[in-house]
Amino acid sequence: MTIEVHNTTETLRLPKKQITNDLLVVFESEQFQSQGITRVIFVDDNEIHRLNVEFLNHDYPTDVITFTINEEMDDFDAEIYISVDTALKQAEEYNVSLQNEVRRLAIHGALHLVGFDDTTDELRSEMQMKENYYLER
Repeated sequence: MTIEVHNTTETLRLPKKQITNDLLVVFESEQFQSQGITRVIFVDDNEIHRLNVEFLNHDYPTDVITFTINEEMDDFDAEIYISVDTALKQAEEYNVSLQNEVRRLAIHGALHLVGFDDTTDELRSEMQMKENYYLER
């Protein structure tokens, strides 16, 4: 699996190498073996709002959106979009660093790619436990 991290915002010092390592650990630990590319793309609230409207019919910004481009395991491609604007607000709210919050969001997106869901309280709780586990590794 190849991981690419792109920052389209003016925010500097995002933990690109750490996010790459985090995602590789998630994929390996969850036994997700692929030869494709996963792109993590940092955007602002305006761009993530646009993506949310265009692809998910949700008229609001969000913190992270995950798209599977191609699901064939020998050529799996995916994109994880993270709003740095929303991550900044959440980092302040949760009293964590921006680096910690964007890592958590990237891990969250990777967990979606390996099959985790957060559509119920129980599933959301399980996913948060996994996020915390991978953040601490």
